Amino acid sequence: MAGFDSPTLTPTATIGGEQVASTRLTVAGIPMDAGADGALWVPGLRLLVVSDLHLEKGSSYARRGRFLPPYDTAATLARLEAAMARWNPQTVIALGDSFHDVEAPDRLSTAEGARLGRLAANSRWIWIAGNHDPKINHTRSAAFGGEVMAEICTGGLTFRHEPHGKTAPGEIAGHFHPKTTVHTRLARFSGRCFVTDHARLVMPAFGAFTGGLNIGDPAIRAHFPSGGFAHALIRGRIVAQSFT
Repeated sequence: MAGFDSPTLTPTATIGGEQVASTRLTVAGIPMDAGADGALWVPGLRLLVVSDLHLEKGSSYARRGRFLPPYDTAATLARLEAAMARWNPQTVIALGDSFHDVEAPDRLSTAEGARLGRLAANSRWIWIAGNHDPKINHTRSAAFGGEVMAEICTGGLTFRHEPHGKTAPGEIAGHFHPKTTVHTRLARFSGRCFVTDHARLVMPAFGAFTGGLNIGDPAIRAHFPSGGFAHALIRGRIVAQSFT
């Protein structure tokens, strides 16, 4: 059972003329900013990272008879557009599971496909292959631009979809969709979160319809055996707490 300290609310900061909550943290000694939108900014590399977009998850569910509002792709791309406008990145890494399944790119509307293509054209765009889209390079994603990689190492950091092993200094990964629960004197809140021990970091899912796995789950805790910090995205703010 995880133990938590008292939560700390991160102040809202003005970034690029927009009021955005973010918090500064370090991984392997490299400074970066975790945003309340679920995006990660690495200023020294002019690099923006998002994970687990799961585009077209709604249409995937609809094909199996589970009908969700068909707006998840539009909502996710709108948040991604805002993050790119905020930071003006030189490089964008989509950290795996960008599409909910290998046929998802073909289910994108013409308008949303063009929207994604415009985003990919504005910077160096790197698709990391995930478990939901392992054959991303064999799908229509190539039409949107960008490069496909299993992982990439740059600037002392390693970006991959799924964390490796118990110790991986400088690793930035996704896959688990981490979430946590924050208790205050007045209420209890649950939200997606960044998880880090300053050696590695696991990203929250960026997609609009993505669920989450509690950070107390053994699948996540195996990668943080000595505990660490959860930076929860709660109602547009970031609430930080340590766990053991």
